Amino acid sequence: MHYVSVEGLSKSYGVKPLFNNISFHIEEGDKVSLVAKNGTGKSTLLRILSGAEVADSGKVWVHKDVTIALFEQDPQFMEEKSILDNIFHHNHPIINAIKQYEAASDAEDAEMIGDAIVKLDELNAWDFDSKVKQILGKLNIHHLKQTAGTLSGGQRKRVALAKTLIDIGFEHKHVLLIMDEPTNHLDVDMVEWLEHYLNQEKVTLLMVTHDRYFLDAVCNEIWEMDRDSLFVYKGDYENFMEKKAARVESDLASIDKAKNLYRKELEWMRKQPKARTTKSKSRQDSFYNVEAKAKQTIEDERVQLQVKMSRLGGKVAELKKVYKKYGEKVILQGFDYTFKKGDRIGVVGKNGAGKSTFLNILQQLEQPDTGKVNIGDTVIFGNYSQQGLIIKEDKRVIEFVKDIAEHFPLADGSSMSAAQFLQLFLFSPDQQYTYISKLSGGEKRRLHLLSILFKNPNFLILDEPTNDLDLQTLAVLENFLTDFRGCIVIVSHDRYFMDRLVDHLFVFQGEGDVIDFPGNYSQYRLALKDQEKLDVGTKMSEETKKEPVAPPPAVTVSVSKKQLTYKEKREFEILEKEIEELSKEKTSINEKLSKSDLPFDELQILSNRIGEVTSQLDEKEMRWLELSE
Repeated sequence: MHYVSVEGLSKSYGVKPLFNNISFHIEEGDKVSLVAKNGTGKSTLLRILSGAEVADSGKVWVHKDVTIALFEQDPQFMEEKSILDNIFHHNHPIINAIKQYEAASDAEDAEMIGDAIVKLDELNAWDFDSKVKQILGKLNIHHLKQTAGTLSGGQRKRVALAKTLIDIGFEHKHVLLIMDEPTNHLDVDMVEWLEHYLNQEKVTLLMVTHDRYFLDAVCNEIWEMDRDSLFVYKGDYENFMEKKAARVESDLASIDKAKNLYRKELEWMRKQPKARTTKSKSRQDSFYNVEAKAKQTIEDERVQLQVKMSRLGGKVAELKKVYKKYGEKVILQGFDYTFKKGDRIGVVGKNGAGKSTFLNILQQLEQPDTGKVNIGDTVIFGNYSQQGLIIKEDKRVIEFVKDIAEHFPLADGSSMSAAQFLQLFLFSPDQQYTYISKLSGGEKRRLHLLSILFKNPNFLILDEPTNDLDLQTLAVLENFLTDFRGCIVIVSHDRYFMDRLVDHLFVFQGEGDVIDFPGNYSQYRLALKDQEKLDVGTKMSEETKKEPVAPPPAVTVSVSKKQLTYKEKREFEILEKEIEELSKEKTSINEKLSKSDLPFDELQILSNRIGEVTSQLDEKEMRWLELSE
């Protein structure tokens, strides 16, 4: 079924064109990710499709049977009303019955619960109610009486996401779900659940996301907005990067040809008399087209920057027997760690487990209850917090950076100007003279990050650095951090970002329990799955020991002792050899994964392979057991 058609759509703010004359179609079942640099109109396009904003020109056609559900970066609520009223805002018998049941459960009112159960039975609404409970539980939304105006930024995003998912579940039929950065403020368990949920629901989807693993898991098509045009790529993120590289290479070759022609035509234009013939007028028009092509610029997102970093001394940072709690909530319990030069540590754990508190204690912004925090004299922290950019007065972008420093020192003794550094992080010369108040949310985040790096720290602390950043900026940031020789501590739900940059993890498990895991996030998830399988096997074994087993009847014994056929004997022998080989391979991969100097690409291949090996081992060992019995 045809959902949406867009023809010749254009939108500008002042003299700045966001997109120009773009056209596309969305069919039922499409799952599309929209990719573009911050400030190029991604959110504006989504709002135009949902009817929340109007284009300058062009047509948007939406099928009369299609409902559009929009999840925005900055969700709007009825601030004085409760979470319950905001989520269940439709006036419909099923929605009203579920709302009554949730309110009664929250109030623990037995009589109200009984009435609500009768109503749910009458409407046969239990399936939808169980889906609602799953959404609220997975997104950690429990205090439904709390008013929307008292929610934190992260809570607002989760409530808005729950509201959107419940709305599309309620609509049942033809829904186009439009999502703007749905994974911001979600921990990794929530992101993985959302991946599964969106695939299970089989929705038609158009979304903006910076999370590349999430993009690959959910979408099968990528649209890129670049230089006010739209480019379509089928397939995953890796395919998009390959095809885009080929397109950029082709564009560069085309621009080089245009430049050569432009030089010839410019010489001709200068020689022409003022009174031109019709033929020369035609050539003049062609000249302006060639000129526009020749003056195009293609941004190179690869960054190689040899930073002259402030020297780190022998002593970096040391935490000894650190304890911290708030009331009954334990954050750290006897935490010990000595940071070394070049440490790259990821910090993971559920929301509220104490990750931000740990970062504050490390920087001595907060004091532990007991224990010592010793920081080396040469350490210069660069703290990129979730709080964002704070400015006392509105300034132009270039003025804001120059207030920090005029130049950025490089390793070869030279320096880079503030304007050059801004261009490196995708702020064009025109944008550098824009007032900060006029920047998009993602551009402000990018400027905040750039201002931290421009201070030339040697110990970076990045708390959710990928939120609201576009994929182009992330590529720049990742390349910059790959070459960074100081210490890095990262809190992020972006698994791809973590896998590229960290060597080991601090896993906050709650109740002050912190594990130091040797590996990146994907390796940690694989280890967790292996542990879960082991725990299940151990539990089954213990339950089998506990249960009294009745002696089998004689006839059963005689059947179980039957001889193997020749074919089964041969299979049994082969299985023994295959299990031995797979076990050796698994041990070898684990040894390689424990090394910290492996290239990222090889880590990815090994991580994928160990999953395959483990699965094959389980299958072959099960068959071996069957035959051995």
